Amino acid sequence: MIKQRCDWCKSDPLYIDYHDKEWGVPIYEDRLLFEFLILEGMQAGLSWFIILKKRDAFRAAFANFDAIKIAKFNQQKINLLLNNSEIIRNKLKITSAVENAKAFLNIKNEWNSFAEYIWHFVGGHPIQNHWEHIKQVPVKTSISDAMSKDLKKRGFKFIGSTICYAFMQAVGMVNDHTIHCFRHKELKKP
Repeated sequence: MIKQRCDWCKSDPLYIDYHDKEWGVPIYEDRLLFEFLILEGMQAGLSWFIILKKRDAFRAAFANFDAIKIAKFNQQKINLLLNNSEIIRNKLKITSAVENAKAFLNIKNEWNSFAEYIWHFVGGHPIQNHWEHIKQVPVKTSISDAMSKDLKKRGFKFIGSTICYAFMQAVGMVNDHTIHCFRHKELKKP
């Protein structure tokens, strides 16, 4: 039997694997939340598929998204990243990742965990949406607006409302699998 998937999920095995195993699965682990936050910022203006193909290179280049290590990246390290053809070599995005690591660590200190902070925007539990068609899925919401505004206030860069909503979808804060997709029902379970 052929599984029905969200319309955005193309036929490439990498995309299918990401859709079937990761996208929309609730994440409460700080390091992985930070990884997705940085990758969503790197994706701005590009396709997510490009980021997926470069994900392992990003992990290697960004110390497996260890915020403590990234917060200490100096200009020499930033220059090395700017010359790394395996990742997105955008100076603003790379320097924002360093600043975001510092802001991330400040939130962890204040809230005990980044997960506790970020999940408070949705009351600690995923929002269960019931979209019939991909065209119904928003690119931002009042929640992602509030999240973006607060993260910016705390020093984050490359963190607009659309990036925040894509982050919320990726880390399972919202279940935006369309109702015909087999993952919608699986992720709706308590």
